[in-house]
Amino acid sequence: MQSFKTITLQPRSATLNTDYPASIQGLQNIEIRPKVDGFVEGIYVDEGSLVKKGQLLFKIKAPQYEQDVRTAEAGIQTAQADVNTAILQVNKVEPLVQKDIISHYELESAQNTLQTKQAALAQAKAALANAKVNLGYTTITSPVEGVIGSLPYKLGSLVSSTTADPLTTVYNTATIYAYFAMNEKNLLDFSRDSTGNTSIKTKLNNLPKVSLVLSDGTTYDHQGKVETVNGLINTNTGSANFRAAFVNPRGLLRSGASASVRVPTAVKSAVIVPQNVTYELQDKRFVYVINSQNKVKNVAITVMDNTPGQFYVVTGGIKSGDKIIAESVNNLKDDTEIKPVEVSPDVVYKDLK
Repeated sequence: MQSFKTITLQPRSATLNTDYPASIQGLQNIEIRPKVDGFVEGIYVDEGSLVKKGQLLFKIKAPQYEQDVRTAEAGIQTAQADVNTAILQVNKVEPLVQKDIISHYELESAQNTLQTKQAALAQAKAALANAKVNLGYTTITSPVEGVIGSLPYKLGSLVSSTTADPLTTVYNTATIYAYFAMNEKNLLDFSRDSTGNTSIKTKLNNLPKVSLVLSDGTTYDHQGKVETVNGLINTNTGSANFRAAFVNPRGLLRSGASASVRVPTAVKSAVIVPQNVTYELQDKRFVYVINSQNKVKNVAITVMDNTPGQFYVVTGGIKSGDKIIAESVNNLKDDTEIKPVEVSPDVVYKDLK
C-alpha cells in the first residue's frame, strides 16, 4: 500500500489579486504655446527632461516688442515734460488770479490742461507696462514641475499664438493616474453591498490600496488609491472606467506608459487548495479525495478565476472537512486504497497570503 501526504480541508482566508490593463497619464498635460509672434531664438530644455516650475524653456526673438518698450519709455518722458510745463503754467496763473490781474477762467483752463497732461502721463505709463508684459511673453517658463514632451520647432522657426502645434507639452507627473476598465460582472460585484445602501464614494474610500505592475513585470514601489469610477458603462466594451492615483516622486512613471493595476480582494472562510495537488482533464480540474476507508476518489472541482499565488479558491466540488491528497500525483484510479500521512496545514499553506 502506497503512502501519500494528505490534508483535511478547513476554511481559510486569503487575498485575491486581479490585474487590469491600465494606461498611465500625468496629473496635468499642459501645452506650451507662444503668446506673441516671433522666431525661436533659444531652446533651453531637451525632450524627456525633467523641469521645475518657473524654469526657462524658450526664448522668442521679437524685436518689435523691444521697440514698443523703448517707444513707451520715450512717451513717458514726453508726457512727464508736458505735465511739468502744465504745472508751471498753473503756478504762474494762480497768483495773478488771486490779485485779480487776470480772470479766474485762466486758472481753471490751466488746471484742466494739467489734468489732461497727467492723464496722458498715466496712459503712457500703462502703455509701457503693457509693452513690458508683451516683451515678457518672449521668455517662456514652465508653469509646473514635470517632463518635457516633443519639441516640434527648432531654432529659427517662426511661431505665433495661432500656430497649430504647441512649442512642447509639459507633463506634470508628480502624481500619475492609471486608468483601467472593469467588466460589467466585476462592476456588479463591486457595486453590490450586502450590508445595505452605500454610496460609490464610500465604497471607493473603503477599497484597499492597489498596486501597479509595470511593463517589465515588477511591482511599483508605491501603492495607490482608486479615486473615481465612471457611472456609465461603455456599450461597445461592456465595461466601466476606473481611475487610480499613484505618487511619482522619482519621475519613474511617464504619461502614455502601460501597466496593470492590481486590485486585492479579501476572501474569508474559503476552501483553498494548492494548485500542484490538482490536475486538469478535458477542461475540468480534479483533486483526489480520500474517504473514511482511505480510498481515493477523483472529484471535479470549480475554482475562482483570480487565484492567490499558487493556490485555488474552490467554489464547488469539495467542502470543508474533506481530506485530499496534498502532493502532486498522477493516474490514481477510483477506490485505490492508500496509506494517508497527514501533514501540517502550516507547511501546505506557508506561501498563502
